[in-house]
Amino acid sequence: MNKKGEKWSVEVTQKSHALDLEEGVFTWKDPRKISRSLKKSAIESQNRKTSPFQSAMSMLNFYINRAGKNLDQDQKEVLEEAKKELRKLFDK
Repeated sequence: MNKKGEKWSVEVTQKSHALDLEEGVFTWKDPRKISRSLKKSAIESQNRKTSPFQSAMSMLNFYINRAGKNLDQDQKEVLEEAKKELRKLFDK
């Protein structure tokens, strides 16, 4: 935990330099909107170390895994659908 008592995963999600995420992107209810935002962020990033697809998918998986049991089931389904949409956007 950092000095504010937050877990490192919260800090990574909020302050990641790999992707500049739109505020609240993982709380949105539209999987297509989430995936388009992640794609845009990944393509525009100057700091990513992998392909835009890998960066976007990694950030999405990171959030899903770190939110874990605290993630509302409905939102988890939205995020899982966003993964499918992300694959479509990147032709994967």
